[in-house]
Amino acid sequence: MLHARCCLNQKGTILGLDLHNCSLKDPGPNFPQAHTAVIIDLQANPLKDDLASTFHGFIQLQILVLPQDVNCPGGINAWNTVTSYRDNQICQGQKNLCNSTGNPEMCPENGSCAPNGPGLLQCVCADGFHGYKCMRQGSFPLLMFFGILGSTTLCISLLLWRTQRRKAKAS
Repeated sequence: MLHARCCLNQKGTILGLDLHNCSLKDPGPNFPQAHTAVIIDLQANPLKDDLASTFHGFIQLQILVLPQDVNCPGGINAWNTVTSYRDNQICQGQKNLCNSTGNPEMCPENGSCAPNGPGLLQCVCADGFHGYKCMRQGSFPLLMFFGILGSTTLCISLLLWRTQRRKAKAS
């Protein structure tokens, strides 16, 4: 189903996005809402060259059409095929870097690699693990963290209130 410059499925999820010749220098702050797109056309736009972080989370993207002078996000190693034409460049078939890095220790022992867009990956902690390098077992100690934070804040507030009150009485 077509809606303006978007191709949507029956649920309203964006599958394709035609931003051809929209005078975009940058896709904009709302662009991540199109993370479900499979096809995006950005040709004939004065885009800045570094688009790597722009496509963070676009794991379903398979065809990306860019202006000739803009590199495919993630570089040529993040795509199966990069084809250059006179006025555009087509990046096709996003590769899963988790399978192609050749480094099985990319993620820690208690985590697993997951794609996160062209040229991007993320390490996801296994169930029951959290924190830096997924080294902590169990859940985050919310009660203890907020209990200590709250009691410290209360003590400092009371101390400051008391010292200010003494100064007010002295004046």
